[in-house]
Amino acid sequence: MANTINIFPSTETLSFAAEPVLEPILKTENLWKVYRTGQVDVPALRGVSIEIFPGEFVSIMGPSGCGKSTMLHVIGGLARPTKGRVFLDGNDLAAMSDSERTLLRRHKVGFVFQKFNLLPTLDAYHNIALAQHLHENGFDPHRFDVVANLLGLGTRLKHKPSELSGGEQQRVAIARAIISEPKIVLADEPTGNLDTKSSDNVLGILRQLNKDLGQTIVMITHNPDAAAYGNRVLHMRDGLVVDGANVH
Repeated sequence: MANTINIFPSTETLSFAAEPVLEPILKTENLWKVYRTGQVDVPALRGVSIEIFPGEFVSIMGPSGCGKSTMLHVIGGLARPTKGRVFLDGNDLAAMSDSERTLLRRHKVGFVFQKFNLLPTLDAYHNIALAQHLHENGFDPHRFDVVANLLGLGTRLKHKPSELSGGEQQRVAIARAIISEPKIVLADEPTGNLDTKSSDNVLGILRQLNKDLGQTIVMITHNPDAAAYGNRVLHMRDGLVVDGANVH
């Protein structure tokens, strides 16, 4: 009989490196949010289950009234779900008290809103620094300088919001959102009040933060051009996620 040749290595020397299991930074299970209007229940969310993983830039897109802003408020701990669960960095928001959720938002979530929500009596420097002072690690001048320079705010820090353009105000808002190194940034129509040039600038900054720094971002938008800046798009309609796609 001819000699046989074993083309496989010995199992004693063969080993396989296990792929790391990536846990979602954000997960929802059968999420419902129902508002009571007079005698009528109006569901804004109707059983949404999604997973967002660390380092993703996910756009949630849909027409007005589809539930996407409600979705952001619930996953960010700003509103309680009627039914279902939200897990943020392993924390079950439904099991937390209001004060515990407030601390969670302060330490793990950065918010960027359409209307900027800057304090009008404070200049850009103090609007940003305030968020860091509220964080458990306190103010870090080095990180402040890095973030301010990254967002091109070095010469605008002494200006109050009324002295800044819309695009500059939103850059201050983004700086405030990321200054304390949150686990996730939630952006609600961040370009809704901006012209095309400023919108492109702000969206480019968000993509840079995601690609270069690995910042996890979830952005609500009705604009398909804005949504395309993310690497995954979830489409919402009538309180449901009806489709999801990778775009990069």
